[in-house]
Amino acid sequence: MSRKLLKCPVCGHPVQLNLEEGRPRPPFPFCSERCRLIDLGRWLGERYRVPAVEPDEAAELEDLTDRSGQGEQGSSSPQS
Repeated sequence: MSRKLLKCPVCGHPVQLNLEEGRPRPPFPFCSERCRLIDLGRWLGERYRVPAVEPDEAAELEDLTDRSGQGEQGSSSPQS
């Protein structure tokens, strides 16, 4: 098997992924426990966020797509 060299997502130092062991070392994909904890702190401090669509926004988007679909059908017919 091979070894891959990746970058730590926190500090950018090289992290070696040893595929011969069958699974990565515990702090992977980080170079150290320190970088792993920094990343955890960023998630807990809400510096990282996963975008979400609120239920009200989803309904508005559905209404807009329904309207635009109907508008396209009506605009394709020739007007006299």
